Amino acid sequence: MSRNGKQGTIEVLAPVGGSEQLKAAVYCGADAVYFGLKQFNARRNADNFFDEDLSGTVRFCHAHGVAVHITLNTLILDRELAEMRDAADTACGSGADAVITQDLAVAEYIRTFWPSVQVHASTQMAVHNAEGAHVLSDAGYHRIVLARELTLPEIASVAEKTEADCEVFIHGAHCMSVSGNCYMSAMIGGRSGNRGLCAQPCRLTWEKDGREYVLSLKDMSYIGRIRDLEKTGVRSVKIEGRMKRAEYVAAAVTACREAIEGRAPDMDSLRAVFSRSGFTDGFLTGKRTLDMFGIRTKEDVTAAKDVLAGLAQLYRKDPQRIAVDMHFTAEAGKRSVLTVTDGTNTSVSEGDVPEEARTQPLTAESASRNLFKTGGTPYTVRGFEAEIGPDISIPPGQMNAMRRDALEKLTDLRCGTLPQKQPYAPAEHAPYVPGKKVFRLRFERAGQVFDGGEDTQTVLPLRLLEEHPEFLGRFGERLIAELPALIWEGDGPGIRERLLKLRENGLRHVLSGNICAPELVRDTGLILHGGAELNVLNTEALERYARYGFSDLTLSFELPHRDMGAIHSDVRRGFIGYGHLPLMKFRNCPGKGRNGCGDCTGNTVLTDRMREKYPLLCRERKFSELLNCVPVYTADRRMPDTDFETLYFTVEPEEQCRHVYALYRNGAAPDFRRTGGLYFRELL
Repeated sequence: MSRNGKQGTIEVLAPVGGSEQLKAAVYCGADAVYFGLKQFNARRNADNFFDEDLSGTVRFCHAHGVAVHITLNTLILDRELAEMRDAADTACGSGADAVITQDLAVAEYIRTFWPSVQVHASTQMAVHNAEGAHVLSDAGYHRIVLARELTLPEIASVAEKTEADCEVFIHGAHCMSVSGNCYMSAMIGGRSGNRGLCAQPCRLTWEKDGREYVLSLKDMSYIGRIRDLEKTGVRSVKIEGRMKRAEYVAAAVTACREAIEGRAPDMDSLRAVFSRSGFTDGFLTGKRTLDMFGIRTKEDVTAAKDVLAGLAQLYRKDPQRIAVDMHFTAEAGKRSVLTVTDGTNTSVSEGDVPEEARTQPLTAESASRNLFKTGGTPYTVRGFEAEIGPDISIPPGQMNAMRRDALEKLTDLRCGTLPQKQPYAPAEHAPYVPGKKVFRLRFERAGQVFDGGEDTQTVLPLRLLEEHPEFLGRFGERLIAELPALIWEGDGPGIRERLLKLRENGLRHVLSGNICAPELVRDTGLILHGGAELNVLNTEALERYARYGFSDLTLSFELPHRDMGAIHSDVRRGFIGYGHLPLMKFRNCPGKGRNGCGDCTGNTVLTDRMREKYPLLCRERKFSELLNCVPVYTADRRMPDTDFETLYFTVEPEEQCRHVYALYRNGAAPDFRRTGGLYFRELL
């Protein structure tokens, strides 16, 4: 809810990349804004805000009844934790209403030491079902920004089932991949989207059977469905675009306000100022066709020139939307008093004792001429009452001073008191003592599976284990079932039932990189292991996931090996040492044709502009996954001590799986093309 108290109305949350965008958002009627500091936010290339600007920026917003959400929504390395705490202190101490986070270390720090500041779960946490929302709600998150891929009924279902507020994106750029699950920019160019530096390689030429730009979606726009979203119980609709110009912010906020007020939004101007071949609502409607794909054309760029001047007029001056009532008293022998109220907050300013009138005595009309001069403030006078004695006079300058003082005090009240930090004590961590090394062999198909020996564990996708229950007896306690990486709303109960049946037949372990997993496996008796998609880069996040119920964690494959060795906790951990790493996960598969899935085998390739081939795998027609063209391989490189290393087999034939394993066990150099991934590079 915005700070103007409009309970029951959906919040319009606007993107702010700098001071001009801030004015555009506030003056055009946003209920809340979100922006980043100079570090640790997912749009590090925006202008953002410096620490010294922050308190004044928050005050400006709060005076206008606009809430402030600050983004600290990137992943953090251990060596950055002290700097992160400083940034969180700055954000929370400024009076901001909420902080948007992805890394559990950030969220835990704010919840512990700034308990009056709300913590919101970024869309980078990939919450796409009620079970995931439950986990975060129980952990103290006040709001969850849902994944952009959900349909309207799915959004309604999640919102109904969780106590946390739900927020959805309503307009702006579509990431091709589910947010938080995209590693392409990091793996190809070293610029991590999870660290706020996405280079958007998906917008370049990618081909499938002659069709180009198969990884570029049109911009989303659900503005015409804003009332439908409000009916679902969603509390906030979020406009994407912290890298876009102020005119775009003005157009998008204005369109949202028009839609909420029952007027036809000006979608033509909004499309002209920025779009990629128009807009799509394919995810919201469930119509995930090729019509969702599009690129920024020359015609799109040219169209913007015709609307910029008109859109700039939308935020040229403060519309002064905060209505106040004034009560002024002035009597001979008593100090004059001005009382101002916005209906919730009331301020009082006293002036001097009035003088005896020498010419024209003070009247209500003459007093109002000075007291109504609210230019340069967000306030406009709605009602005015005056009690003025006869034959008195007050200099205009004194009444001006009383007005300024009363409005300044009112602003102070509207901004509230700044939150206070709780005493800080660094967390203590038990020392890490690696156990006996275990190898995890993860297989995609039954034909790949072999037994690596007693010091190995076998990881099989859930569907494969159900198709081949004989593996339960073959591997026993060394068998781990891998849950689907994405579990859409409504699919969770079925997944749980499938797990319970396997549990009856001897399954003991389950692996998931999804935040919903602790809820799905609760009270099943299964031991939960955390996958790399949980994006663990630091000690605090590792320990927090362990408290959620994960018995061990696979560290993010974005984590450089020197930072991997810096993690200091007794929680068991490992890494992916070999495999075609997953780069993206799609709900709208780029491999489909005009007739949808057609006769697709579920195992195809995409080609990039360098003519490299990237495997594309179908996951039970629920989603698809793009793998790196070259496998990572680390056996002949010095890596930090961990409890396990995973060999992640996907597209390899059985003989290649066995060959890779033999090389890996012996620490031999590969006789095939490989990459070191990000393990041996600096993570930007």
